[in-house]
Amino acid sequence: MPNTYFRFRQFTIHQDRTAMKVCTDACLFGAWTVSEIRNDKIERILDIGTGTGLLSLMVAQAMDAHIDAVEIDENANAQAAENFKASPWSNKLQLHHCAVQQFHPPYLFDLIICNPPFYENDLPSPDKKKNIAMHSTQLSADELFYSMKRLLAPSGKISILVPYHKTKSIERKINDNNLFIYKKVAVKQTEKHSPFRCMYLITDVFSGFSESRITVKDEEFNSLLKSYYL
Repeated sequence: MPNTYFRFRQFTIHQDRTAMKVCTDACLFGAWTVSEIRNDKIERILDIGTGTGLLSLMVAQAMDAHIDAVEIDENANAQAAENFKASPWSNKLQLHHCAVQQFHPPYLFDLIICNPPFYENDLPSPDKKKNIAMHSTQLSADELFYSMKRLLAPSGKISILVPYHKTKSIERKINDNNLFIYKKVAVKQTEKHSPFRCMYLITDVFSGFSESRITVKDEEFNSLLKSYYL
């Protein structure tokens, strides 16, 4: 049975009411995103599908910015609210219990971060809550990219984590929405394994492109997570 909580250096994630638990690739994604944008001028950040609130809290630990988090699932929303309130950064975290398609704030975002439900054609789980969290039953790729484009400030950035086998279709969505891949990082479990996740940093104006790989538990991984992991 998974732990009902996951303790980091500066905050704790309670996860007893959510389908998706804290996982290594999500932690890596949050830390990598922070490392890529920590020197940018960022005032507002949006976390789409926050779940337990993990990514919002990882960003809040490192960035002096206001963070809006959107979550459609009632139990996940309640869990994120609990985790936000217990954190040292509750004053800069705002949770919205709604679908991103219905989210219409009076401002745009300098950074949008998302670990989306992109298992569209994979076998669904019998667990309805996990289906919402892991499969795009409530949010299609087209809807997500339309929403991100709509909510992104000029010269803003999008950071997104996807299953590696979805990279071709995701890159088509990026191109279709007149967005540009700035950085692409394939994530591998070990050097012997094929990539299983891909992290993208996306911009609305072309500003170069780089591609690399990272292996779980390697030197770069440990360096990225050292300020988070106990």
